[in-house]
Amino acid sequence: MGLDTTHYCWHGPYSSFGRWRKKIAEVAGYGKLDDYVGFGGVKEWPKKSILEELLHHSDCDGKIRWSSCEGIADKLEALLPALSVADEDEVVFKTNRFIAGLRLAAKEQENVEFH
Repeated sequence: MGLDTTHYCWHGPYSSFGRWRKKIAEVAGYGKLDDYVGFGGVKEWPKKSILEELLHHSDCDGKIRWSSCEGIADKLEALLPALSVADEDEVVFKTNRFIAGLRLAAKEQENVEFH
């Protein structure tokens, strides 16, 4: 059993999704995801970026609003050079796949559903 989303954003184990989000948070300048409320920590979310809609999202249900998808995709795309420098081939692949799914959802004006 694992996480599946619509629009082919993600299909795989929850643990992989968790590791991916931790790397995204780190590269985006948030530090350790585990330090934040909702992940075992006490830090409040700074509300500095639309990327938080992905980072602070449940990993087993809910949705990302289609109106947010393009902005999140843009933020993820901006992180790709830093991910490539870190030689994180799997993370880069998964990020590109997530970006493509977000852009598809935005184009179709459909939410990305988490199952």
